[in-house]
Amino acid sequence: MKPALAFRHPDYPKSWQNLPNGDLIVTNINQALAPWWPKFFGYHMLKIGALSGEISSVDSPIKHQLTLTNPLGNGDVIADIDDLPLQKHSVDVCVLAHALEFSLDPHHVVREANRVLIPNGYLVITGFNPFSLVGLNQFIPYRRKQTPWNERLFSPMRVKDWLHLMGFEIQLDKRFLHSLLSGQPSQGVFCHYWHNIAARYFPSLGSVYVIVAKKRVLPLTPIKPKWQLRPHFEPVKVPTMNSSRKTSKKSNQ
Repeated sequence: MKPALAFRHPDYPKSWQNLPNGDLIVTNINQALAPWWPKFFGYHMLKIGALSGEISSVDSPIKHQLTLTNPLGNGDVIADIDDLPLQKHSVDVCVLAHALEFSLDPHHVVREANRVLIPNGYLVITGFNPFSLVGLNQFIPYRRKQTPWNERLFSPMRVKDWLHLMGFEIQLDKRFLHSLLSGQPSQGVFCHYWHNIAARYFPSLGSVYVIVAKKRVLPLTPIKPKWQLRPHFEPVKVPTMNSSRKTSKKSNQ
């Protein structure tokens, strides 16, 4: 398995329109997350990256929602996504929409999101699935030098392994759009039939994935001290004068 660390600075897109079929991708992501926003409660939601900021979360009861982007973005907070300027356990929900593909150290980005999340907080991650039709773009010569196919793609299984090691519980792993996502979106009866067949029989091979994970923190169980019983001492019976006299009389007789 190749290391997750990148050796060049990725070209992070400023909008979904900068990605091939970006509007189609974000529309399907919004559909997948629509039932989940009402389930997220708390005070603060952090959307990490410009793409995360364009995810619709209007149905969430969380009113304070911030978008954090790099210095080239137009977010509410300007900072590096792998060094969040937030305190530990200060955010209820974190959103990482296609942020791992465009990070120098994606594993560290997930750790930073874990750091700022409160216990039982939620982490939303989206990305391209390399083990799908979209992964073939990295083997086509005239495409593998284009964004985003020139970046590292991380499988949902690998991302879930990172989350499990950090103590997260996977709530949702959904994959969709069984397509190369490189040209114009296909339409027609055959395309509709293909997507239905692929979603039914090959659900794990969807080109885009959405993961919702809940941060679990095991409570520290205090170890009760093992109390040692004090030894029960019985007083030694001392013979009295009367008893000693009786024993002496018996011996004389």
